[in-house]
Amino acid sequence: MVRNSEAVRALVQRVSQASVEVAGDRVSEIGPGLLVLVAAGPGDGPEQAAWMAGKIARLRILPDDEGRMNRSVLDTGGEVLAVSQFTLYGDASRGNRPGFTGAAPPEEAEVLVDQFADALRDLGVPVRQGVFGAHMQVALVNDGPVTIWLESP
Repeated sequence: MVRNSEAVRALVQRVSQASVEVAGDRVSEIGPGLLVLVAAGPGDGPEQAAWMAGKIARLRILPDDEGRMNRSVLDTGGEVLAVSQFTLYGDASRGNRPGFTGAAPPEEAEVLVDQFADALRDLGVPVRQGVFGAHMQVALVNDGPVTIWLESP
């Protein structure tokens, strides 16, 4: 798979519950919905954040009444837990220690992750967030399991 080095990347997991702890304190949690690990590339901006938010809000990976993946968080009233994760830009193609030069600088990435979360909220999706730049403990119960990789254009 060829990956775009200038794209918002997201790893989306359907969950029955998920939470984030920082230094032993629970800072965010959700019930049924989506855990979204999100990373920004250099030059990403509000357009890419809005595109990704729209894609995830309408992503039909939640079960309908017959158990088929046919509903979105907009359809179900599910929640999203958005967690910044620059390591989605990890490149281990040369050696065994990944490099992260493809990720946006922290000051740019933090703005983009907040824009992404705000764009989801603007669409009517309840959003909780991790703590940007913190060492987080992320817990989840992956429902299915269902995990989807997305990149913005």
